[in-house]
Amino acid sequence: MADEQKEDLGEGTLLSHLIELRSRLFKVFGAVFLVFLALLPFSKMIFNYVAEPLVSVVPNGQLIALSPVSPLTATIALTFYLALFIAMPVVLYQIWAFVAPGLYKKEKRFAIPLLATSIVLFFVGMAFAYYVVFPLIFGFVSTFTPDAVNYQPDMTEYVSFVMMVVLVFGLAFETPIATVLLVMTGLTTPEKLGSARPYVFLGAFVIGMLLTPPDVISQTMLAVPVYLLYEMGIFMSRIFRPSTEESTEEAAPADG
Repeated sequence: MADEQKEDLGEGTLLSHLIELRSRLFKVFGAVFLVFLALLPFSKMIFNYVAEPLVSVVPNGQLIALSPVSPLTATIALTFYLALFIAMPVVLYQIWAFVAPGLYKKEKRFAIPLLATSIVLFFVGMAFAYYVVFPLIFGFVSTFTPDAVNYQPDMTEYVSFVMMVVLVFGLAFETPIATVLLVMTGLTTPEKLGSARPYVFLGAFVIGMLLTPPDVISQTMLAVPVYLLYEMGIFMSRIFRPSTEESTEEAAPADG
């Protein structure tokens, strides 16, 4: 009977988690859709603003549309991506709200500062890509364009490129949060993370080679911030990790 009751409780817990997950996903999709509808009337203005780093170095100041429907699909796609990024605070909050019940009470205290930090770092990563990385990349590429070549990129390819790079930098700037979570869950310690610095430094450049365009500038512009953010994550993990006494107090009821 005890085993059956335990299994029933397990089933009920799994079902409640699935129901909550569905509710969280519904709120995420709803938030993104509402932001998308609000941005839709300004889609042309949004595209012109996002295309500015490339348009400023293109000889005639214009992109091209290789497909008859590119002006529609590229503009709508960019508006949707921007809506997703703007709604990212809601997305991250829903993730935290779903994970929080599985944390200790003392760990939940850190949920709000970690959530706020993750949101800020994501937008800082996006801004860094747009205002720092893009001008350097496109300026670097334009200087190598031969006079016999008409450098006029396709608008659809540009949207895909921009969204990929922006997302990569936004996620890369979440490195401190990932580091803190690894320490809080007990998978590692700040001391072990500190001893892995040489490997992280090398890995940051490898990741930069894999996730960014094939040029030294963009690779370095990703690798250096990732490593610095890793150092920031080690510092934050020393602050947020629970003390030995707290861990003993939380583990005591489970032992009983």
